[in-house]
Amino acid sequence: MPNLFPTSGGESSSVPGIHTDGTARSGVKFGRSWRFDYAKGDFVTTPTGKIADCIDAEAWLEWCKKTIRTERYTYLAYSRSYGQEYDELIPRGLSRRAIESEIVRMTTEALKTDPRTDSVGPFSFEWDGERCLFQCELTNVRQQKSRIDGSVVTS
Repeated sequence: MPNLFPTSGGESSSVPGIHTDGTARSGVKFGRSWRFDYAKGDFVTTPTGKIADCIDAEAWLEWCKKTIRTERYTYLAYSRSYGQEYDELIPRGLSRRAIESEIVRMTTEALKTDPRTDSVGPFSFEWDGERCLFQCELTNVRQQKSRIDGSVVTS
C-alpha cells in the first residue's frame, strides 16, 4: 500500500506542494475565462469586436471577482457552494465590527471553494454611511497575489 504521507514527491520548491515550474502538485488547472467590466456591466471586447478572454491566474481572478458579486442560492446555473451571502447581514442588526467579521468569513468561504485559491486575506474596510467597502488580498496555489474589491450595503 502506498504511503499516505510521502516525504518526497518530486517537489523542488521551498513552498510545499508547489513545483518550480509553478504548477501545484494537485494538478489544479487554471483554464481561461471571459473578461468582464463590472463598472459597465458588460463583457470587455477587443478592437475587432470579439469578447476578450484571459488565461491562467487572470482567469482565476475573474472567477473570484464574479463569485463575490453573485448572491448564493439565487441562480440555478450555479452550485449551492458558489457565491456569497452578504444580503443576510441586513436584517441582523450587527455592529460594524461584527459585519466586518462576517464579511471576512463569507468572502473566505466563497473563494476557498475553488481549488486554485490558497489563501484569502488580509482585509481592509472603509465605511461610507451604511455601505461597507472592502479589499482583500488573494493568493493562489502558485503563490501569486492579487487584490479584489467588494462592497456590502448593510441596510
